[in-house]
Amino acid sequence: MARGRSLHRVGVACVEWAWPPGVCVCHVCCSFFCWFCGATLIERSFIRCVSMFLNTLTPKFYVALTGTSSLISGLILIFEWWYFRKYGTSFIEQVSVSHLRPLLGGVDTSSPSNTSASNGDADSSRQSVSECKVWRNPLNLFRGAEYNRYTWVTGREPLTYYDMNLSAQDHQTFFTCDSDHLRPADAIMQKAWRERNPQARITAAHEALDLEECATAYVLLAEEEATTIVEAEKLFKQALKVGEICYRRSQQLQHHGAQYEAQHRRDTNVLVYIKRRLAMCSRKLGRTREAVKMMRDLMKEFPLLSMFNIHENLLESLLELQNYADVQAVLAKYDDISLPKSATICYTAALLKARAVSDKFSPEAASRRGLSTAEMNAVEAIHRAVEFNPHVPKYLLEMKSLILPPEHILKRGDSEAIAYTFFHLQHWKRVEGALNLLHCTWEGMFHEVSVYPKKELPFFILFTAGLCSFTAMLALLTHQFPELMGVFAKAFLSTLFAPLNFIMEKVESILPSSLWHQLTRI
Repeated sequence: MARGRSLHRVGVACVEWAWPPGVCVCHVCCSFFCWFCGATLIERSFIRCVSMFLNTLTPKFYVALTGTSSLISGLILIFEWWYFRKYGTSFIEQVSVSHLRPLLGGVDTSSPSNTSASNGDADSSRQSVSECKVWRNPLNLFRGAEYNRYTWVTGREPLTYYDMNLSAQDHQTFFTCDSDHLRPADAIMQKAWRERNPQARITAAHEALDLEECATAYVLLAEEEATTIVEAEKLFKQALKVGEICYRRSQQLQHHGAQYEAQHRRDTNVLVYIKRRLAMCSRKLGRTREAVKMMRDLMKEFPLLSMFNIHENLLESLLELQNYADVQAVLAKYDDISLPKSATICYTAALLKARAVSDKFSPEAASRRGLSTAEMNAVEAIHRAVEFNPHVPKYLLEMKSLILPPEHILKRGDSEAIAYTFFHLQHWKRVEGALNLLHCTWEGMFHEVSVYPKKELPFFILFTAGLCSFTAMLALLTHQFPELMGVFAKAFLSTLFAPLNFIMEKVESILPSSLWHQLTRI
């Protein structure tokens, strides 16, 4: 039998021994027991050395130690506070989430989940994201026919670079797929959506149309080159013809592989986008009933694809028709606690409740007799809306001037208030007394715009503040009462090592003294 070899360390000595045939298992157990006892002796010697070292320390050392700890934690606290005030997040938390979690195998759950274009995943992922995030404005204007007019008149850009960059990312997500390189026109459009120069994008779209009919090329020209809504509608109708052909073809091939499935998702997104923009063209050209029909058909055809927030376009069109019963039916479906809220949903619900009582509402009469049930419901609805987005009332009451709405909005933020008021102010003015009721209710709630949702201090700022205060207090106490704090430190360390000392005493009482003597010699 081959000779077994093992390395047996006791202290710093290494003993190599052979395991000949027939060796009993007890020998192995004894060897392991000896190794454990040797390790225990080493730990005990280490504890004694540490105790001797601590006994030799003076109170000045403890003062310096606690003072240095307090200084370092104070510097960390100042830096964390400055970083939080500037960027709204904790530096330590951001570094741990961005860099340490991937190294430890964690998954980042804060990435925007609505960039997925699949029909089934879009609805479920949207419910999981936070309400306080950037969303695409469902009522965004046309760049060529509307935003560019402001540029022609004032010479200023109505959109920020950040907003246009987000739109470029949306276009690449919705209108491109991995198989675009197989078709020359789609390959050109894939590059066009990444272009920063508007003229370069328009030129690329014309190049794609010179090769073959391309729905996304018509979409780009309708959005950016058309100077009127009528021209944009004509281009969108051409895009619709091409988009329906591509959609039907990819629908038949979607189960043939992942590549065809990706093409079908892209064609679905393109078709939904075109139909939605055509409905918006009809709304802007005064054909509101036609727009409502197109939106209803679109929501019925693609019920799961809710990332475009088509119901908000439908609500605005129904309010224009003063069809309040249908508005209430849409709100009953989408004003649900499981779905992300918006200023459109909250303030439209408040408008319907206010409409029932606003024409006869009088603050003086209400203060004398109290609020009726209907008035109480209206006030509570306004409270709920203002709690969701407190920036809207100042724009509805025309206490702040309006600007053109951006292409992306921050839920519960000022940009969402601008976008909502830009399209819905006329509906509030149409309901007699609604703005008066809003003003009375809002004035009683908030004299200043509340910061909602309120940012809470990160954990690490609170932790460093507590650590800095605790170490500073220890340094002060050690400086003022050195002997007492020295006794306290020794008592604390003795208590800390008490369980280990108890184990050591038990081991000494069990093992014979001769064995300890042999082990110490080794």
